[in-house]
Amino acid sequence: MATVTKRELVVKISNETGLTQQQVFDVIQKTLDSITDALANGDTVVMRNFGAFQVKETKAKIGRNPKNPGKDVPIPARAVVKFKPGKEMKEQVAGTLPMIRERETD
Repeated sequence: MATVTKRELVVKISNETGLTQQQVFDVIQKTLDSITDALANGDTVVMRNFGAFQVKETKAKIGRNPKNPGKDVPIPARAVVKFKPGKEMKEQVAGTLPMIRERETD
């Protein structure tokens, strides 16, 4: 499986829509900025059939330094972004399991 970059998305969408790469880049960047701003404000971002982004709090906990296991290291609570895929995405991704298993055996 390959990693798809923002640049590759821009080129693909540009080729499919006839818009310039700069126009597509601007729309993608503005979309990502808007999602980030909403999450930074504590809002949940829902895109039907794609999924939902939301901010969750991780609780404070005590960790251990592997180089010095005798010493506890406090890990503070923090806000993290969680993604819950939508129904259509779940269904499409579920079909990739045979491909993933095939790559693991190679």
